[in-house]
Amino acid sequence: MAPAVKRPENPDAKNKFQKPGNAKKTFARLLGYLGRSKAMLAVVFVFVLFSSLAGVIGTSFIKTVTDDVLPAIIASGGRDMAPLIKVLVTLGIIYATGMVSTYCYSRIMLQVAQKTLNTIRKDLFNHMQELPIKFFDSHTHGELMSRYTSDTDTLRECISQSFVTLITSLVSVVGTFVMMVWLSPLLALFVVLMLCFGFVAIKMLGARSSKYFREQQKCVGQVNGYIEEFIEGQKVVKVFCHEEKAKADFAVINENLRKAATNAHTYASVLMPVMGNISYITYAAVAMLGTVMLMMMAEGSFLAITLGSLLAFLTYTRHFFQPITQISQQFNTILMALAGAERIFEVIDTPVEEDNGYVTLVNARKNANGDLVECEERTGVWAWKHPHGDGTTTYTEWKGDVRFHDVTFSYDGKKNVLKNVSLYAMPGQKIAFVGSTGAGKTTITNLINRFYDVNEGKITYDGINIKKIKKAELRRSMAMVLQDTHLFTGTVRDNIAYGRLDATDEQIENAAKLANAHSFISRLPDGYDTMITGDGANLSQGQRQLLAIARAAVADPPVLILDEATSSIDTRTERLIEKGMDKLMEGRTVFVIAHRLSTVRNSDAIMVLENGEIIERGTHDDLLEQKGKYYQLYTGQFELD
Repeated sequence: MAPAVKRPENPDAKNKFQKPGNAKKTFARLLGYLGRSKAMLAVVFVFVLFSSLAGVIGTSFIKTVTDDVLPAIIASGGRDMAPLIKVLVTLGIIYATGMVSTYCYSRIMLQVAQKTLNTIRKDLFNHMQELPIKFFDSHTHGELMSRYTSDTDTLRECISQSFVTLITSLVSVVGTFVMMVWLSPLLALFVVLMLCFGFVAIKMLGARSSKYFREQQKCVGQVNGYIEEFIEGQKVVKVFCHEEKAKADFAVINENLRKAATNAHTYASVLMPVMGNISYITYAAVAMLGTVMLMMMAEGSFLAITLGSLLAFLTYTRHFFQPITQISQQFNTILMALAGAERIFEVIDTPVEEDNGYVTLVNARKNANGDLVECEERTGVWAWKHPHGDGTTTYTEWKGDVRFHDVTFSYDGKKNVLKNVSLYAMPGQKIAFVGSTGAGKTTITNLINRFYDVNEGKITYDGINIKKIKKAELRRSMAMVLQDTHLFTGTVRDNIAYGRLDATDEQIENAAKLANAHSFISRLPDGYDTMITGDGANLSQGQRQLLAIARAAVADPPVLILDEATSSIDTRTERLIEKGMDKLMEGRTVFVIAHRLSTVRNSDAIMVLENGEIIERGTHDDLLEQKGKYYQLYTGQFELD
């Protein structure tokens, strides 16, 4: 199947970026997930406090050593080293405490990060299971996968590294500033004034960078989606020799990503050198101003400062800007993580599939009066449990009577795919749909199981409007075999049992025999325990479709939908499974979509669709006698496109 590729935008066209989202709201929501590990975060904060204050307190000893310890040693002629040893031992304890604290909070924060990502991925996956089919029809697989990969990876880096860096930097800045004010209020005021210039730069550059990081994450999703489509459709690309076109189209999408990433990282990367240069200028200015103040000490001026205080203040000046520079370094990671978080929360916030149904499917039996009653044990008899507004409950036997009543439907609200379609399929009947591509055949099956809801008219199932039936119960009463089969990683037995998870080994093998899959399964290396990987890459397309048919057989529903179910099975194999399929369809309501008209000849009714309308209906013989569209198709006068 050829990949559906959207034409890339012109790379020379003016970039149009999404309006920046609410970063504060996203950040607060992310903190909500982190808040689920409050105890661990409290321990982290304590260790961060010890680690940060260790550096701040250790630096203060420069003043003590310079102004007190060294003069005392010099006065003693170098004989009294006890004060210096005491200071060194104290510093050793302080810095050792800081080192151990750093190790502890780093390890704990890694656990917090993984626990948080585990919760986010679980919420994302669980929510996606509740989304309607139309959501997946409008998003590429690669685009959705990027939420689990690149977006969550940016969150991991941000939580495990950037958040801790922010906390340690803030504690260090506050502690350092307090010590600077204690040493010299005037010099501290000067440093604050210089810092204001840095904040202005951070605000200006950060605003620009945030916009481009959102665009970068969006482009990453587009690249992933494009790559996945072409990996799946590589055979089609090579058959039609479109390698060069694929390269050219990818170059356009990749160039859009390069531009967005370059702009994002350019603005974010400028923050560090800007803050670095401001810190160097501030350091030099403090050194000069401090020297002037040191020279005034002899005059007894209030601006006077000791040599130890100046040396300590200069060290604090470097330490003061260092955490701020670290914060600016983390800006690109934080902004990228917020952009990724917005994309994740965008999916989580997508409205789930609406289900206002209240009719359920229950085990039932007939009482002495012949009425259906609900029971706990499995009886083989099922009934629709229909509660009413007056408090009463009725039970309708589950048979498989499906009817369309003047159904009109449109996917986009503009063009009607089905127009006033009316049909009925009584229990045990086989109804076939034929027609050109886009005539509305698959749409009918999508409406039966409520992947989409009708715009006008209604569909009834055993006389009940399917909108009143819970979607899970409705779909449990049906089985589908699609043209594009999908197998999961696991054994052959597991894949067949996917149609009914509580099926016994005997039931699984009987279903395989019914679908004529038992023969080839028995020849596999491990039989029913053979592992299937890569969506059944170790099986032929026909074998995969036989397993899909067996999966439907083990479900044992009253309604069966076959959408080109034998399209990948050769004519000989098709004849071999014809009897098995007849057994599978016996007593069931069956809807068949087929281009191969030989597969629908024995249908109870054949519907010929054209432009969303049923233009002919009847049995095979009836339609041949009418010599209409079906006659033209069957005799080869007209071909399905």
